[in-house]
Amino acid sequence: MPEATVRGAPQHLCASEQLVERGEALLFDVLQYRQPARAFALRFDGRVVAYLNRCAHVPAEMDWQPGQFLDSERSYILCSIHGAAYEPATGRCIGGPCGRGRLVALEVDERDGQVYWYASRDTQPAFAD
Repeated sequence: MPEATVRGAPQHLCASEQLVERGEALLFDVLQYRQPARAFALRFDGRVVAYLNRCAHVPAEMDWQPGQFLDSERSYILCSIHGAAYEPATGRCIGGPCGRGRLVALEVDERDGQVYWYASRDTQPAFAD
């Protein structure tokens, strides 16, 4: 069954106003293949995107300070360890040692002034509500 069809219940992340355009990301805990992992959500070009906080080059957390993922021009997600650069809108690698990799995207939705993410077959909430 394709990943897109295995959508879980919406998980509340934050109020929309907490995600400032090209600003600090919101970090949150998930289970990736039943193992604890960090994820992040940020607003880029008016849209909220969310990814696992894991570089495609080496599976390590990427932020250089908690919630700080964007380069100095605030144009790309940058891995603080080896400098891999990703397009924020798609998670696709655009430079550095990540090759043809991409970040693991999480499905997000913004409605009624709130941001939600959806669990999938591989990525589940870290804590039950």
